[in-house]
Amino acid sequence: MARKRNWIPDQHGAWAMLVVPFLAGTLLAPHPGPQHLLLLAAWLLGYAAVFHAQQWLRLHARRLRSARRHALPALVLGGACAAGAVPLAVLHPWLLLAAAAALPFLAVNTRYAWRGRERALANGLAAVVPACGMALVAARLGGLGPGRAWPAALACLLYFAGTVPYVKTMIRERGSRAYRRGSVAYHAAALALAALLSPWLALPFAAYLARAAALPGRGLRPAAVGTTELACAGGLLAALCLLL
Repeated sequence: MARKRNWIPDQHGAWAMLVVPFLAGTLLAPHPGPQHLLLLAAWLLGYAAVFHAQQWLRLHARRLRSARRHALPALVLGGACAAGAVPLAVLHPWLLLAAAAALPFLAVNTRYAWRGRERALANGLAAVVPACGMALVAARLGGLGPGRAWPAALACLLYFAGTVPYVKTMIRERGSRAYRRGSVAYHAAALALAALLSPWLALPFAAYLARAAALPGRGLRPAAVGTTELACAGGLLAALCLLL
């Protein structure tokens, strides 16, 4: 059982970032269907495969034997991802362009992994962009034009980009005043931009600003921080489905 669990990436915060934009695009689309289930499976399997490939690269670069345990998951999960992605790409060739657009960000993440700096701020922000772009992909797959899908993708980007510095103020940079000020300043700007997308989006983004200002320094455990962010991500999804 332990070996099986090791195949699932332990980056808990990443799962909401992967799923919420996808669901936003799918639920906003006029024609969601089985193709979205196949896309979601390929998307999550692809993330897991890339995670293990990057961990293998990081450990192999340091000639650590523990790199071996990531090789098989990377190959198997990558093959499973391809099994779902190839039929979709045959039916919808434009998906190849979407994948190509994500490659520069994947390259950035891979370089940071190779250098052992996955926790860098820039690396986290680079991961957010293609994840939020999945809202556009899922929406187009369901027949929704970019005019209505872009606001949802941008709202996701504003929220999830903010989680990168905010979570650092709660865990790894909990004592840094500079990080805290930067996080609050970002959330204030995000609130203003979200209100331009839809006045009603000001409500959840005001809550995000409040938590960025009030919660750092409270001594919350990582589990409590994660639970709070799951609730915030769920609130964003609900707002997007109701308001856009």
